[in-house]
Amino acid sequence: MSLSSLIQALRSEFYVARYALGARLLILLPSAAAAFQFIASKISDTGTAARDSLMNSNSFDDAIANNAWGHFVDGLDTGITLLFLLLVAQAAHSFSAELESGALRHQIIRCSSRRLIVMSKLLQLHALALVAVGILIVSSYLLSGLLWEFGPVVEDGFELISEAEIRDEIALGLRLALAPLPSAIALGLLLSVIAHTATQAVVSALGISLTMDVFKGMLGDYAYYLYASFQPALIDQSYLQDVSRLVRGYSDVLIDDRVIQLNYWVPIPTLVVLVAASLIVVQTRKL
Repeated sequence: MSLSSLIQALRSEFYVARYALGARLLILLPSAAAAFQFIASKISDTGTAARDSLMNSNSFDDAIANNAWGHFVDGLDTGITLLFLLLVAQAAHSFSAELESGALRHQIIRCSSRRLIVMSKLLQLHALALVAVGILIVSSYLLSGLLWEFGPVVEDGFELISEAEIRDEIALGLRLALAPLPSAIALGLLLSVIAHTATQAVVSALGISLTMDVFKGMLGDYAYYLYASFQPALIDQSYLQDVSRLVRGYSDVLIDDRVIQLNYWVPIPTLVVLVAASLIVVQTRKL
């Protein structure tokens, strides 16, 4: 696998991605979902504030409702949850769709090996994920700052958590939330290589992802050895969900350093195994 061949294969993948609807949706939908959540939260907060004003009440929740940090994290959590599902589906569709249409065989005849194609698709999906995450972070920060105000969490004149601490927690939450992302991409790509049709690959990838999400709570401590336990999901057990409470000043969040270390390290061997399996299967299957 020469570097020049890999670069050529990557150029081909990015050229196709420029005009593919799936790539555009992958990049834009997470940010759009976060924006929709911000607008819905603002409408809800406005209604709650009007109700409390009429009733002359003021709760702790009212005091922190206008702090943008909590809403910012909620938007990130929603966007990354959707991004995981979109990436798994896009990865599952990538190889199998080209195989089904016959474009893959043409590419192999012209200039690429099977393994080279798999690696180029893996790298391209990671690049798309980075762009999507970057747009999500920037757009969520700007829109949440427009609708609310960033600042420390203060109650009765006492600072519960400073802005520096909030930024540190959000940065940690983002790193931990994105750590399982390569493993999710690799799972979708493996199923794309195994499946006979694009529909079969996408359905299998989403089905397995949602099944892991549903049943991870039944595994007890063994769930910490499953990469899906650490990613933002519909049934969310990720650290980013805890950050949403921390940046709002709640002090009842328990942080286990051992779980954080597992969050960093468990996705790595999972990624290696899934990528190795994809490279092995693609050499043995009939194209």
